[in-house]
Amino acid sequence: MNHITNIQKFSIHDGDGIRTTVFFKGCPLKCQWCHNPETQRYEKEMQLDASKCASCGSCAKVCPNGAISMTDGLPEVDKSKCTFCEKCTVYCPADVREVVGKDYDIRSLMKELKKDLMFYEDSGGGVTLSGGEVMAMDIDYILQIAKMLKKEDITLTIDTCGFAPYEKFEAILPYVNTFLYDVKMMDPELHKEYIGVDNELILENLVKLAHAGARIYIRIPTIKGLSGTVENMQKTIDFMKENDIHPAQVNLLPYHDTGSHKYAKVGMTYQGTELEAPTQDEMEAYVEMFKNAGYSNTRIGG
Repeated sequence: MNHITNIQKFSIHDGDGIRTTVFFKGCPLKCQWCHNPETQRYEKEMQLDASKCASCGSCAKVCPNGAISMTDGLPEVDKSKCTFCEKCTVYCPADVREVVGKDYDIRSLMKELKKDLMFYEDSGGGVTLSGGEVMAMDIDYILQIAKMLKKEDITLTIDTCGFAPYEKFEAILPYVNTFLYDVKMMDPELHKEYIGVDNELILENLVKLAHAGARIYIRIPTIKGLSGTVENMQKTIDFMKENDIHPAQVNLLPYHDTGSHKYAKVGMTYQGTELEAPTQDEMEAYVEMFKNAGYSNTRIGG
């Protein structure tokens, strides 16, 4: 629990200003278009780029636990034996192996996050906690980070799918400057089919956060024929109006498949091969729908 896959510096699409984004490992959703499949599972994993493997067998030879064997010229890992000692990564001449998921104590993580204080101050940026799903992590750990950031006067953004007990959101709310909140699609059956769960809890939490005074950017991953339809956008607008939700921004995020190449590295298959982005004209029409409904700060991307 609380494994981190990446600490990305100079992020400009994860909230206001220049930010450092921390990607946590583990997510309760299974979006077919997920850009970061290495963050889906909660446990550490060994990532292998088989397309670059030299089939030399060095990894199998140095593994102290016999967790790696060569099959048809490629290494296979027995996960029950792997202790993530990382010897195989050190001795791989092609540098194709990597452990995904690293543990940080609070002090070490804060030391890393404070390295870019100058950029935060100059740009109005700060730290974004993302994933996977940060709200699926141990809330005591996340709260410690949030409190220390607050003490250092570093703004905190939480990038969330909203699928977590509201008690977790309630606990961290006093320390969060902005929530980047995904509203993937309004139809609960489509949501379950393409994302793995229905959207009841997600929408309930959105209403509660809005009524609690949270600053929220609503983000809509926009996929042609699914979320990218006039019907879905109108339902989203209606839901916000009916529940008195006034987001600081609405960001429409066109579908892309730039993360699809990552799937094979963690032994997964990309499910979004048939998905498409709406046309630019369609995206602009959706933006106009929101603006005409009173949500003037709506934009493509974000």
